[in-house]
Amino acid sequence: MGDYVRQMPHQGSQDLARPPSAAMRFHIDVPLLLLLLALTGYGLFVLYSASGQSMPAVVRQGRFFLVAYVVMILGAQISLQRFMRWAPWLYVAGTGTLVAVILVGVGAKGAQRWLEIGGFRFQPSEIMKLVVPMAVAWFLAERILPPRFLAIVTALGLIGLPAVLILAQPDLGTALLIAASGLFVLFMAGISWRYISGAALLAAASAWPVWVFVLKDYQKQRIVTMLDPQSDKLGAGWNIIQSKTAIGSGGWQGKGWMKGTQSQLDFLPESHTDFIIAVLAEEHGMRGVLILMSLYLLILLRGFWIGIGAQTSFGRMMAGSLTLTFFVYIFVNMGMVAGLLPVVGVPLPLVSAGGTSVVTLMAGFGLLMAISTEQRMVAR
Repeated sequence: MGDYVRQMPHQGSQDLARPPSAAMRFHIDVPLLLLLLALTGYGLFVLYSASGQSMPAVVRQGRFFLVAYVVMILGAQISLQRFMRWAPWLYVAGTGTLVAVILVGVGAKGAQRWLEIGGFRFQPSEIMKLVVPMAVAWFLAERILPPRFLAIVTALGLIGLPAVLILAQPDLGTALLIAASGLFVLFMAGISWRYISGAALLAAASAWPVWVFVLKDYQKQRIVTMLDPQSDKLGAGWNIIQSKTAIGSGGWQGKGWMKGTQSQLDFLPESHTDFIIAVLAEEHGMRGVLILMSLYLLILLRGFWIGIGAQTSFGRMMAGSLTLTFFVYIFVNMGMVAGLLPVVGVPLPLVSAGGTSVVTLMAGFGLLMAISTEQRMVAR
């Protein structure tokens, strides 16, 4: 009897020899990319009307999107192992820039949030929205999960330091977003519900001391205005009143593109930035808002799907944190415009006009694509 020869099936050999697709070679998650292209295109469409038919504003935002997509694709080429190695150094450098903002930062509108180097101005707190969860995920990935008490306390310290520095600028909205992004990593690490319940009780108990000793007068005014915007119709309540008017007047079909009265007649402040969804609701009605929310929902679902399939605890925690933080952006902006949350200056992601925030968000999606690529490469 001749020797028994083990041999792979012919079809399986072809599958192993099949070269990776172009998307896989360039570490691109195609479904996520298509959804982001649809969202940014829709955003430019809305921005043209919200900016008063300003083509320069649309072109400027288009350039930001172009830079952001380049950053996203470049970020997708970096392996997760490299991100992990960089995480502590990026955290130290980012925290250093936050200290520099307090010492030598550039101020505007009563806040000191920018650094200017060689004529280029940037906001370090935007970068920390990505660096803080990365540092917390790096720290926890090297330890036993679910994390134990000492690891949780250390992680909270990593979150709290930059949050306090940003709160001192002052920038309450960004500080809360960064704190949330780090806390989401802890949640994805499988933290015990006992700790979550204790934190919720502690937060409730600290509400009065925070109101008295932490919040500034203008921040308290925002909360009072949210509860009763009619108390200062021509002052602090103006934005919310005009926003609600715009949303309500749009109905189901809307008044038509570039035919909104609240935005086109300049009744609605910040119509192309924080309150841009009110313009969308007035001109395109609930249908236009549902289209936008559908795009957001699909992006969120894709992000969670990538997190479920992540091959490492670092990738799983980062994917979950990035996706949940993106949701918080959406929730806070829409709640703020609808008068359900205080006005904290959070833009509608990838729709509101902006530069640094757009690049930071897309860099996060680049990291998501790196996680997705890792998953597919292992599956091969």
